[in-house]
Amino acid sequence: MTAPDWIAVDWGTSNLRIWAMRADDTVLERRKSDHGMGRLREDQFEESFLSLVEDLLPDRPTPVLVCGMAGARGGWREAGYVSVPAASQNGTVSRVITHDSRIDVRILPGLSQTNPPDVMRGEETQIAGVLARNPEFDGVICLPGTHTKWVRVAGGAVLEFRTFMTGELYAILTQHSILRQSLDGDWDDAAFADAVAQGLAAPADTSATLFGLRAQNLLATPDRGETRARLSGLLIGLEFAGARSFWEQNPVILVGEKRTRELYASLDRLAPEVRHAETEDMTLAGLIAARSALKGEDV
Repeated sequence: MTAPDWIAVDWGTSNLRIWAMRADDTVLERRKSDHGMGRLREDQFEESFLSLVEDLLPDRPTPVLVCGMAGARGGWREAGYVSVPAASQNGTVSRVITHDSRIDVRILPGLSQTNPPDVMRGEETQIAGVLARNPEFDGVICLPGTHTKWVRVAGGAVLEFRTFMTGELYAILTQHSILRQSLDGDWDDAAFADAVAQGLAAPADTSATLFGLRAQNLLATPDRGETRARLSGLLIGLEFAGARSFWEQNPVILVGEKRTRELYASLDRLAPEVRHAETEDMTLAGLIAARSALKGEDV
């Protein structure tokens, strides 16, 4: 196989994804493992990375550009944060001292915000990918996930952002609350859409409405798939209410996997304009843009 000219890496909490790249930024090969940051000690990152790419490496240093949780505290090397407002490509990297001379590793920083306090790590590379593909875009980028980010961008820079723990709240409530006993059955799209609207219209009632899901199950025995859908919808509606200042008068680019973007489909009716993009595509586009910005450093 042709040796890569460089390797792009997205190191998340749960998974590790790599792209072996040519000099012209075309992909030679994609690979993935479950060796996410969450299951590794600091001294295990190099070994885990090499186990995935060993057979790709030539007998010369190969530049490796990494985004995501490998740069978090307790990761491969802490890469710190750049404060917003900040250009999507700010030319900052942290170099990793490796035992294997065949890899030359740099890690991209996250973004931070002082007021209100907020941080992101990994999503900034997806944002950079969106802006590389849409250089004239001024508006809002929404990145749904465990911790959903709403990000205001203009002139190629991140101006401000807000994080909502929607995905984590859903996981906690489905696994550790009284609602966990009411969630069997198939998904109900109509119940989900109704609950999104309810959460958006009456966010202050959400805590009481959540308990009402359990009470309804005890008293009326509704379809349990409806309960799961309503729980998800209420939390997303609550998020939409909190993020109203981002989407109400701005075009939005929604970045996520297909199923995740489907859960946020109500945005198509709420925001003035909504475009969609795939997470993996934007991550790779952001890593390519970062490498281009760092060409003077031989990355």
